[in-house]
Amino acid sequence: MSKPSSGKIRVAVIYGGRSSEHAVSCVSAGAVISHLDADKYEVIPVGITVDGAWVVGESDPGVLRIVDRRMPEVEHREEVRPSLDPAHRGEFHYSDGSLYAAADVIFPVLHGRFGEDGTVQGMFALSDVPVVGPGVLASAAGMDKEFSKKLMVAEGLPVGREVILRNRFELSEAEKNLLGLPVFVKPARGGSSIGISRVTDWADLRAAVELARMHDEKVIVESEIVGVEVECGVLQYPEGRIVASVPALLEGTGAGEGGFYDFDTKYLDNVVSAEIPASLDAATTELIQSLAVETFQALACEGLARVDFFVTADGPVLNEINTMPGFTPISMYPQVFAASGVGYEELLDILIQQALHRA
Repeated sequence: MSKPSSGKIRVAVIYGGRSSEHAVSCVSAGAVISHLDADKYEVIPVGITVDGAWVVGESDPGVLRIVDRRMPEVEHREEVRPSLDPAHRGEFHYSDGSLYAAADVIFPVLHGRFGEDGTVQGMFALSDVPVVGPGVLASAAGMDKEFSKKLMVAEGLPVGREVILRNRFELSEAEKNLLGLPVFVKPARGGSSIGISRVTDWADLRAAVELARMHDEKVIVESEIVGVEVECGVLQYPEGRIVASVPALLEGTGAGEGGFYDFDTKYLDNVVSAEIPASLDAATTELIQSLAVETFQALACEGLARVDFFVTADGPVLNEINTMPGFTPISMYPQVFAASGVGYEELLDILIQQALHRA
């Protein structure tokens, strides 16, 4: 594949997608595009509409913002097709077969299913084009709360109690006794707190499961863990070194209408703040950073991840891992690394170079 005459590295930033996190992906992509070093990188924007059409993306990152609580959405424009042929790796073609652009590396700023779950990673693996972030296995396992927890447990990492509901809406009495109340009912393969309910009465369980099933046929019911919410970023450098950021302690997460860190609380209401670095004792901070790296390795991640914890009276308990964490201006992943001495532009540069290095 020929290089551009400018000598810049061509980065296809892919965003939107068919998941319930479509809008968050758009906002993340806008931030990524605006922070890529224009002297080093040439951006190729590629959007995916909510119904799955791949289209020419927005070159103006300002369009991909939240305005007056209105979330952005990929509009139907001229369609493009990614090449699956290694002989034409990184190429995107218009419907008539003519070339839209050729990328040296793919940055899939996609959150949720059909993007963060190994599907897009596998598609680009077919054509041997480098992709920023974890590969197929880690992305698929990280997206699925059932299997990410199974891998964590296999490594001896601390997780909470949960029950998986596939073809039923109710829990057995034994399962209710195991979990206790309150519980959180979630789509097993979702994010951004979409479709989640906090249940304090078993009579409300079925409605919560029905809500979660609107986003995923598999539902996870988790015991409530009492503790402060802490998030920690993990970054892999091109030479293979893996580091954890300083942790962030989230404040105000219970301000949501449902009494937890819901979608509006995360992205719209501006009521949550983060203490970075978290005011934890040195031993707890080191333990969280160590557990974050161990979780990253347990899922065979590459490039990046954000690992979320509850810090309880008995120590940290893992909540979940995000293999393509939010990159919005208020997202924790860029913030915790900025506090660790790695600015947004440098962070993107490390991730792209890491993807190119392992290709």
